[in-house]
Amino acid sequence: MRNILLAPLCALITVGVVACSPSGPDQTNPELAPRGTAMTKVKPTKQDLTTKLSISGKVEMNPTFGLVAPVAGQVRYFDVPAPNGTPTKPIRVATVWKDGAPNYVEAPAGATFGGRLVDDKATVTAGMPIASAKHVGYAIVGDIDGQQAYKISGALTDVTVQIKNGPGPFPCTVLGTIAALPQGTIPEKPPVTPDTKNPPAGQQPKTPEQPQQPQQPSASTGLRIVCTAPADVQMINGASASIEVTTGKSTQALVVPVEAVAGQQGKGKVDVLQPDGSRRTTDVTLGLTDGKVIEVKSGLTGDEELAIPGPNLAEPQQQGGADQTKPTGP
Repeated sequence: MRNILLAPLCALITVGVVACSPSGPDQTNPELAPRGTAMTKVKPTKQDLTTKLSISGKVEMNPTFGLVAPVAGQVRYFDVPAPNGTPTKPIRVATVWKDGAPNYVEAPAGATFGGRLVDDKATVTAGMPIASAKHVGYAIVGDIDGQQAYKISGALTDVTVQIKNGPGPFPCTVLGTIAALPQGTIPEKPPVTPDTKNPPAGQQPKTPEQPQQPQQPSASTGLRIVCTAPADVQMINGASASIEVTTGKSTQALVVPVEAVAGQQGKGKVDVLQPDGSRRTTDVTLGLTDGKVIEVKSGLTGDEELAIPGPNLAEPQQQGGADQTKPTGP
């Protein structure tokens, strides 16, 4: 009796399994999202895009900054005397000669010469720090790392500072380069010779100069940004500050959410939704990003619908047909 009752039930289960199972091996379409994938779609939009980078800093007195070679060539240094006060005009510290033409390097007004960073007559490249200078007074100094340096190099024209619990935000004028500096050197003056001690007949001897304090060469520094505040901003040495550098601006940029893109800088990929629901992976050229959206410089017209999330480049795409790495013959 028990076997008779179980027989119809087993038959129903068998029929249900056969009816729900597809005939033959599983068929998958690599262009369609896997079953159960939570996916939304979005269209590109246009907006003004500004990217910024925040750096922690503080107020310092008399910070050192670097002066770079304006062109590639041979550097020749001037003999810069120790100042008797804060310079009110730029001081010419070196010349970089290229194709027989001089290219002067000057320490700005309000700064003193700090030291030579390479040897005299050395061949240097454009943008290479060749001399150091010391700003007289207060400035904002922020330490940066290598990744930040490459993001902000060439983008130092728009810098804003907020002093913690103090003045700000206010624009800050960047001094010199952000590159790390080696220790500076200041050559000694040539020794006095008998000719300089005993002037020719009929020539009045020079009035002896007052002894000057020896110049101290600048110490080495790491990667950092140095900038000065407007004159009416009250500064306190050691006060903490936040430095914000605008690294890029784009007007009416074509942007998409970062979740729709595989890649971060330069080249990337997006999945364009087709009318039948399939996805077509498309190469795009990427630009600025603020962490929420990213600029698409080329590859899209703006009328496409994109899948979110975007393509998963971590998983290699399977090729149809037999495995090409194995022999197909007998």
